[in-house]
Amino acid sequence: MKVAILMGSDKDMSRMEACAAVLDEFDIDHEVHVMSAHRTPEKVALFASTARENGFGVIICGAGKAAHLAGAVAAHSTLPVIGIPIAAGGLGGVDALYATVQMPTGIPVATVAIDSSANAGYLAASILSVADPALALRLAKYREGLNG
Repeated sequence: MKVAILMGSDKDMSRMEACAAVLDEFDIDHEVHVMSAHRTPEKVALFASTARENGFGVIICGAGKAAHLAGAVAAHSTLPVIGIPIAAGGLGGVDALYATVQMPTGIPVATVAIDSSANAGYLAASILSVADPALALRLAKYREGLNG
């Protein structure tokens, strides 16, 4: 299975690079797409609603300000969605954090810390490792290395 990394603007790419680097570290196939819940809502809905049949196992969404991308994706997919609130604008990312974490019952979005795209990559690896013993082993070895 592969991971989709979505971001609301190409301006977010520098903050999302750590996520892709983690997925590369664990040899997890991934694709990066720029799409906006507000500027291209039809594109977001189509991508999310067809993600499972297109081989994705997790969708990671980074967005700042109104940060509706992860919620819009979760509304159109039953795949695990991980939201990354991005610090943009004058509120330091707190607005994005609230918009990402405050989801209605039944439409969950796992949320990492503001600008923490690396942790989104690690969480995606953990999710995929449930069905991939080789990935689970690589992840366990990585974690062991954190202790030494």
